[in-house]
Amino acid sequence: MHNFDVLILGSGLAGQSLALRLAAQLRVALVTKKTLEDSASGWAQGGIAAVLDAADTNEAHIQDTLTAGAGLCSAEATRFVVEHGRSAIQWLIDQGVHFTIDKASPVGYHLTREGGHSHRRVIHVADATGAAVQETLTDKVRQHPNITIFERHIAVDLITGVKQGQPQLGCLGAYVLDIDGGQVVTFGASHTVLATGGAGKVYLYTTNPDTATGDGIAMAWRAGCHVANMEFVQFHPTCLYHPQAKSFLISEAVRGEGGLLRLPDGTRFMLEHDPRAELAPRDIVARAIDFEMKKRGLDCVFLDITHKPAEFILEHFPTIHAHCLEFGIDITRDPIPVVPAAHYTCGGVVTDLRARTDLPGLYAVGETACTGLHGANRLASNSLLECLVFAEAAAQDILAAAPRALPQLPQWDESRVTDADEEIVISHNWDELRRFMWDYVGIVRTNKRLERALHRIRLLEREIDDYYVNFHVSNDLIELRNLVLTAHLIVRCAERRHESRGLHFSRDYPDQLPKAVDTVLRPPRRG
Repeated sequence: MHNFDVLILGSGLAGQSLALRLAAQLRVALVTKKTLEDSASGWAQGGIAAVLDAADTNEAHIQDTLTAGAGLCSAEATRFVVEHGRSAIQWLIDQGVHFTIDKASPVGYHLTREGGHSHRRVIHVADATGAAVQETLTDKVRQHPNITIFERHIAVDLITGVKQGQPQLGCLGAYVLDIDGGQVVTFGASHTVLATGGAGKVYLYTTNPDTATGDGIAMAWRAGCHVANMEFVQFHPTCLYHPQAKSFLISEAVRGEGGLLRLPDGTRFMLEHDPRAELAPRDIVARAIDFEMKKRGLDCVFLDITHKPAEFILEHFPTIHAHCLEFGIDITRDPIPVVPAAHYTCGGVVTDLRARTDLPGLYAVGETACTGLHGANRLASNSLLECLVFAEAAAQDILAAAPRALPQLPQWDESRVTDADEEIVISHNWDELRRFMWDYVGIVRTNKRLERALHRIRLLEREIDDYYVNFHVSNDLIELRNLVLTAHLIVRCAERRHESRGLHFSRDYPDQLPKAVDTVLRPPRRG
């Protein structure tokens, strides 16, 4: 049994920045499935979008976000995030993040431009922004006396409480599996924060790390929280295509700095799909690539920046250059083979502007949350910004809250389970899920494909529930259970949207309805 003031599940930018903002006054537990360094935030290449240049404006950034979001963004949430952008960047600079300098720039830092942006406003650390930010914050988190780190621990479920005749007590903490020790530990906390990232691993091809298994979304749903807009899964247009290259993203900034998409014969094709060509928003570029690949029977297309000087490429994209070179691709001379891959979960657990969920005491920040910022499609480099702004909002709300006493929490009951006899069931189900989600709930959808996916999901759910009830929990079982539930939520949202908007494209409903409405799922009442 552990008791803390705040329990944070997840160690990406949202979780670590929140922990640092709270630790001066509260005792914080930071729980992470692998190590502090393993998160999608650390994989982010491009940078963080914020209005820093006097030639740029908040209104322009807001409008770019609303346009990319295909009319579904919350105007209030969008303005809230954009207007806090400058202070969020300054906080990172104060922590010691060394963004790429440009002495010729009026702001002193190099700003790049990515698809969907009308100005250069993406501040970055070369082409490895997430890694640089995470490294800086991780050093501080590891040294802070008020932050207790639990690596190789995965949350099983949230602890909620209701007293007869009294209002709901809300979230009281979580049951957490010590992966190496094999024991489920009870964590009690006045405030619990879901910062567990997205659900990219529900698909066969993804740019996400192996940890992106929808844990926070699934746990919140089981605890009774509303979930929204799960049909909007962003497929990044350009993931490196190579049999040995696992989930390596080719940053949006390559196109922002002049990279061109070509067919194998060298022909450009984006102008036939959108007047903005390579700088169109991600959903348009991903669908264009998907269309060309299916039309021509291609395994991939090519992203070509060889017309730029080699010195320019090496200065701006050293990480991408080095990684591609490992596979025999010299991006100063060779076009990069690319395919779309699942990249970002735009929907998630519904929160307000203080990161609060429906459940008292439970917050959600980062990719786990649906704040209203991203709408039907996330604008490039708005994700890390959202992590920072809502971590600050959650911190303010938690610090202002009155302390509450926790009741005695029930311990995890393993008295009626045994050791699993066939672990192969988990790996087979995992593989089946990811393959049919890619085939049936991918970039282009139909009613028939969604029906087939839901039928298979229900079969898997029955198998997994039976397995969960009868055997000791394991990391793989917990992740699979969460992935299948997240897949179910994605399909249910997709079936409800009878139009094509943003990242959700349906052949049965190719037109966009005049009014944009969120897809909100409400869990069945318990008890």
